[in-house]
Amino acid sequence: MQPAQFADPDCVDKLYTHHHSWLQGWLRKKLGSTSDAADLAHDVFLRVLASRRTIELREPRAYLTTIAHGLMVNHVRRREIERAYLQTLAQLPEPQWPSAETMAILVETLTAIGTMLDGLPPRVREAFLLSQFDGLSYAQIADQMATSVNMVQKYMVRAMQHCYLALHA
Repeated sequence: MQPAQFADPDCVDKLYTHHHSWLQGWLRKKLGSTSDAADLAHDVFLRVLASRRTIELREPRAYLTTIAHGLMVNHVRRREIERAYLQTLAQLPEPQWPSAETMAILVETLTAIGTMLDGLPPRVREAFLLSQFDGLSYAQIADQMATSVNMVQKYMVRAMQHCYLALHA
């Protein structure tokens, strides 16, 4: 197959014309939802268009599925966060529920935090969450994780550095 170059909207249009239906079908099989597949396929091509760089593609479908896979992981993560949030919310009396706008902001914030913490090793992430969300002291975290306070301090430094770099990247 001859490599294709996609740098301008006309070339992206050709990529879209030749591969959109296939990509949407691939996503539909993975997600089990026609509407989610359509949304994510659209987002894939927005990413390609927004990249504004010349891309020489020998395997355009492999390129598109790589982008789609990343978007699909984010989509599934967001759904899991929404589901957990709604389960927690269901335990509250209805008058205490936040507004729809506040709920959307909270889910978006939780998704962003989850994405930011993805790159951390599990024990570092656990220490960070115990400190920041459960409000435990370093000594309490050390007891719960069966480690030393010194190690918890190291975990926290690593987590804070990671978060700082993620926010300023």
